[in-house]
Amino acid sequence: MTRLLAYLGMDVTAMTMNDWTGVFLALVAVIGMVATYVLVFRPSNKEQFEAQGRMILDDDDPVKLGDKR
Repeated sequence: MTRLLAYLGMDVTAMTMNDWTGVFLALVAVIGMVATYVLVFRPSNKEQFEAQGRMILDDDDPVKLGDKR
């Protein structure tokens, strides 16, 4: 186990600003993806997302493209 930790460990003192920016952006991306997955796969939001998926096929659009106002 210690060999694995030594292999995966990082030298914090040798990290540059670009390294820290990359770590921060990777963490933000992971947190954003997890939040999106939770939002999308929550059963209580199923009807809302299905309604939005059918929105493009609905013909009851009040704004007709090409009509003059």
